[in-house]
Amino acid sequence: MADAWIPLALTLKVAGWATLLNLIFGVALGYLLARTRFPGRDLLDAILTLPMVMPPTVLGYYLLVLLGRNGAFGAWLQSTFGINLIFTWQGAVLAAAIVAFPLTFKSARAAFEVVEPQYEQAARVLRIGEMAIFFRVTLPLAWRGILAGLLLAFARAAGEFGATLMVAGSIPGKTQTLSIAVYEAVQAGQDDLANFLVLVTSLTCIVVLLVAGRLVPGRVPGQS
Repeated sequence: MADAWIPLALTLKVAGWATLLNLIFGVALGYLLARTRFPGRDLLDAILTLPMVMPPTVLGYYLLVLLGRNGAFGAWLQSTFGINLIFTWQGAVLAAAIVAFPLTFKSARAAFEVVEPQYEQAARVLRIGEMAIFFRVTLPLAWRGILAGLLLAFARAAGEFGATLMVAGSIPGKTQTLSIAVYEAVQAGQDDLANFLVLVTSLTCIVVLLVAGRLVPGRVPGQS
């Protein structure tokens, strides 16, 4: 069972980095769509939510086409920086981040939309800059919903299988996450190992969901 902790460490690493990416881009785009109106806003929202309903294997195929050596972005990364994301843990991070992105994005947008505008307007009357308003007024009022979304995204990234397998493969110690390790153990007939990995995965997700559940029901300051 000692080798079982290697996929767990890799899973936490991949899910952690994926959640960090979602924190940056999910919160930024959630705030953008919550506070601004522009042509194509609903279409952009649908595109950003698409990974939630798209089969992970289809998403993984798109990433292979885009990031592969012959792909537009992959060829540019290889020729410019010598970077290859296919069959690497960084590729697994990108796949997990995209699959889990809608959970952060939708939670952040909803959290920003329930923040009463008069609090921000009062700060503007006091001649506080927009950046300061975001970090000192808007974000503190929306943090509970954002954190709940991030926890759910972390759990989703930790359990990602289809897109990660297609983009990063199943290289033990390098790209084999918990969900992939479970699949490989079942295929190899290692039931004891599979049961242990399933137990570890289930406990991790239950803890995350319990924490997220405690955050969601709480009333956000300033929410009517």
